[in-house]
Amino acid sequence: MIGENGDQLGIMSSRDAMKHAQEAGLDLVKIAPTAKPPVCKIIDYSKYKYELSRKEKEAKKKQKIIEIKEIRLSPNIDTNDLNTKVSAARKFISKGNKVKITLRFRGREMAHMQNSRYILDDFAESLADIANVEKAPKVEGRTMTMFLTKR
Repeated sequence: MIGENGDQLGIMSSRDAMKHAQEAGLDLVKIAPTAKPPVCKIIDYSKYKYELSRKEKEAKKKQKIIEIKEIRLSPNIDTNDLNTKVSAARKFISKGNKVKITLRFRGREMAHMQNSRYILDDFAESLADIANVEKAPKVEGRTMTMFLTKR
C-alpha cells in the first residue's frame, strides 16, 4: 500500500487499508490490481480521474492526423488537365497529406490498361522533388492506383 504522500505503508489487509483511507479523508484506489499482492494507493479519486483525462487530451493535441486525398485521372487526359491535377497533388503533399492517384478505365479502355501506366509514372516523376512513391501503380479491377507521400 502507498500512502497519500507517496510513502510506502507496507502490506496490509484491505480493512486496514480502507481505515487508513477514511482517516485521511481520501479514496483507496487499486493502481496495479494484477500484481501479487495488489498495489493500492490513497488518493483523491476525482482528482486522479481529472489528471488522466488532462493527459489524454494533451496526447490528442500533439498527434498529427494524416489524411489520404484522392486524385482521379482517366487514360485520355490532356497535358494541361494533368498539370492541374499535379498542382493539386503538390498542394496536398505540402500540407502533409498522402495522395492516392486513381486512373479509372471505362469500356474499351480496359483493353489497353498497361499502355496507360505511363500517365501514373509521369505524374510521380513530376512530383519527384517533394514526394516519394509509397505504393507503385497496381491494377485493382477497373482502376490503377498509386500512393504518394511527402519526402
